Amino acid sequence: MEKNAAAPEKSVSFPRHSSKKNLFLSPATPRQRYETIDEEAPPESDAQDRPNDLNNSSNPAPELTLQEILDDVDRFLETFSESKETWTPPEVVPASVELLSKAVDSMITKYGRGLARFGENEEDDEPFVESVTRVSKVATVLEQFPSNSTTAMALNRTGTVLQRAMALLDEEFRNLLIFDQHEPSTAKSDNNQDHSFSSRITSKLSSFNSYSSSSAHDSCRSIQTQPPESEPDKLDEFPSLSEESITTMNKIASTMIAAGYENECCLVYSILRRNAFKSALNNLGYENISIDEVQRMQWVSLEGEIATWISVVKLCSSVLLSGERKLCEAVFASHKSLSESLFCNLISAVAIQLFNFADAVVLTKRSPEKLFKMLDMYETLRDLVPAIRNSYPEEIGKELVTEAEAARNRLGEAAVSIFCDLENSIKSDNGKTPVPSGAVHPLTRYVMNYLKYACEYKDSLEQVFVEYEKEHGTPGTTSSPFQMQLQTVMDMLDANLDMKSKLYRDPSLRYIFLMNNGRYIMQKVKGSTEIHHLMGDTWCRKRSTDLRGYHKNYQRETWGRVLHCLNHEGLQVKGKVSKTVIKERFKCFNALFDEIHKTQSTWVVSDEQLQSELRVSVSSVMIPAYRSFWSRFKQYLEGGRQLEKYIKYQPEDIENLIDDLFDGNPTSMLKRRT
Repeated sequence: MEKNAAAPEKSVSFPRHSSKKNLFLSPATPRQRYETIDEEAPPESDAQDRPNDLNNSSNPAPELTLQEILDDVDRFLETFSESKETWTPPEVVPASVELLSKAVDSMITKYGRGLARFGENEEDDEPFVESVTRVSKVATVLEQFPSNSTTAMALNRTGTVLQRAMALLDEEFRNLLIFDQHEPSTAKSDNNQDHSFSSRITSKLSSFNSYSSSSAHDSCRSIQTQPPESEPDKLDEFPSLSEESITTMNKIASTMIAAGYENECCLVYSILRRNAFKSALNNLGYENISIDEVQRMQWVSLEGEIATWISVVKLCSSVLLSGERKLCEAVFASHKSLSESLFCNLISAVAIQLFNFADAVVLTKRSPEKLFKMLDMYETLRDLVPAIRNSYPEEIGKELVTEAEAARNRLGEAAVSIFCDLENSIKSDNGKTPVPSGAVHPLTRYVMNYLKYACEYKDSLEQVFVEYEKEHGTPGTTSSPFQMQLQTVMDMLDANLDMKSKLYRDPSLRYIFLMNNGRYIMQKVKGSTEIHHLMGDTWCRKRSTDLRGYHKNYQRETWGRVLHCLNHEGLQVKGKVSKTVIKERFKCFNALFDEIHKTQSTWVVSDEQLQSELRVSVSSVMIPAYRSFWSRFKQYLEGGRQLEKYIKYQPEDIENLIDDLFDGNPTSMLKRRT
């Protein structure tokens, strides 16, 4: 073959990286880019009629098979197998390079016109991939030489063909990622049976709400009911791409990366999978809410957002992220580090969004009712950390674990702060108006119910208090800082109730108030295994002793004077029973008993057992004393005038009237008399 004596016609150099910028960053769609390049490519007939400028041979090149062309190109590439420092521009670029470019052009046209589709036929795809790989290697070699060398025209040609090939693969890659068939092709179309991704993911969300909810106001929180056994959920296979699609994407990714288009391939994959993940979260009802929006939300609305957030985090850790990881590893199976980097970037973006919401909740105004939802969020992130460590390689999960632990710790500190504010609530409740009738004080009900719900989170509260002490360098003196905090709250409540009891002028009512509140506290403690365990048997025994003391003091203050009227001593004058003294005793008894009945019938003892105990104890003292006094001394008044004025009650009457006490009913005496 003759060499061309004159230098080849100078043309614009086409370095691959500058060319890719124009191709992939233009506003046109992949199809438009592909069609533009296709239109600019020289017609195949023109190329055949054009003289062979590359080798300037006067004899036409013999017909070669694609394999022969590839073999010839490989021999050309072998001449550049040594170090780049030893490379020199080739005197002639073999005709096989142009033939290979034309062959790839023809394949691209075949794909573009719908005569074939990449990924559907291995017989079409394998030659195309091999050819594109060779074109890429040739372009890599040729771009090392000056643009005015003998390689300029071949570089332009291979660069253009390579861009067309990458545009085709880019388009197919996008289509596979965007037009994800969520349902198998054999699925029946049934309007009454929705198998869409949205319905499946919503169903999964419902299962979390039904069986894993940590609502503080659920009395059965500690008894976590397991969901019933069911058939495997298709959502567990998220994302539901077919094996054929994944295999094709793997082939495309490997080809683009080998051709030097790694950045473009990764960019497309990252953007489209991030959009797909965002769509999945939207189908769950979760949307990205700014910190300002969270601050402005009413608590009722925010509670709903928190519940959705909890379900989303659980679903991400158990299904969505693991599915994304499997997809990423499958598509980039030959590039492990690249796969890990892409997956890490995706989950980092999702995690930042989720953790930002947790931080926004922490920044809301603190109030007692928020404790339980914050603990729910705390537990969700606490359980997420080991799931991340067990599921992802250390290099991927390390940063994510750090972020999750930081968000969890901030929630824990907020929970500690809210719980400790309970002390301030007790201290600030210093009203000077006593509760009518000595009933249970609203503060007692509030604090005990709050503690009951809080102790359902006993383990979590224990953990947050321990972490808080470690963080702030204030180790507790006990092995259970939450237990110590709980006991402090109970002591403060006792002190506050003692202060409130002194607002009652009637000492008897003061002890009724202390008994009512003390019994209420005891019942709440005994009714909660968690509180009873934390407070301990010693505390319970002391409280029982205190209650018995209040009971005795009540009897002494109320019935001591009444019993004095029924004393058999001091009734004789000069050795004889004095009718006058007996009349005064009966009269005094009647007045005292009437006053007590009138007053204490309006008092309230809501605990039926305590109410019964009080009535029984009063009856056990008063009935025998009155019966004895009545039966022994009534004879001294019988036959006299106005007997009923002094002997107003029969023993049975006293017993019946005692049963009216602590009913909170001021009309009980009137009803009995009528």
